[in-house]
Amino acid sequence: MAMDINWFPGHMAKARRMISDNLKMVDAVCEVVDARIPASSRNPDLDELAGSKPRLIVLNRVDQADADMTRRWAACFRAGGAAVMETDSKSGRGTNALAAAVGTLLKDKLQANAEKGQSGRPVRLMVVGIPNVGKSSFINRVARRKAAETSDRPGVTRGRQWISLGNGIEFMDTPGILWPKFDDPAVGENLAFTGAVKDDILDVEALACHLLERLKNAGYADRIRERYKAAPGDGDTGYDMLMAAARARGFLLRGGELDTERMARILLDEFREGKLGRVTLETPPEAGIEEN
Repeated sequence: MAMDINWFPGHMAKARRMISDNLKMVDAVCEVVDARIPASSRNPDLDELAGSKPRLIVLNRVDQADADMTRRWAACFRAGGAAVMETDSKSGRGTNALAAAVGTLLKDKLQANAEKGQSGRPVRLMVVGIPNVGKSSFINRVARRKAAETSDRPGVTRGRQWISLGNGIEFMDTPGILWPKFDDPAVGENLAFTGAVKDDILDVEALACHLLERLKNAGYADRIRERYKAAPGDGDTGYDMLMAAARARGFLLRGGELDTERMARILLDEFREGKLGRVTLETPPEAGIEEN
């Protein structure tokens, strides 16, 4: 059974209003999502907020995601009318495709500007994304400088920032926002797994157990076996696997009791750092199965 996770600080409500108020100033919306959880890392409120604005979806952290699944998700989003980029903002992979993606997405707008003698007029994109999907790292890569503040903690970017990329494109950076309630508990779990929700409001042992079960059921049992020297059995629960991993690592408390909390925190950190290999926890809807 999925954990019931909700987290909506007051500054996120303010950010939502800011996005709504400033959309009239931009030509398109650039939405950065986590390639490991492409559906869960999209804020459903954005469809209402952005309306008919052209959409560029940046599948970020592709270095940590299953390559075949990333390809399938990109095709799914393109079929929905969006332009798509596949990026690893830490290394810069894929970020040089921005100008081409924007040129395709806003072809009609750029042609209209040229016909009006305004070919030098910059196009403006609002960059949005939930916390901790690498939005600021993506902006810094395409800007080729530290233009946005980065952190591995959710909730760092606070106010509107205009950033000129020097190639006829301007970004409006916005704070990362979640939404008041996750209708599907699995969405909240996915966001917690990847660090979009702060660990200090979570039961990290329960979260780690659920992650182990998700990895096992998604066909990544070999990653658990290779990383933690714990072979998941068919009937093993997440807690069974967590205890086996703690035992293999030698994590013991006084009296010989297994330190499962320490193992849970290390498991979550290592998953977020990509040490379990390339993993995607969601399947695109064209496969005909549930996304979460």
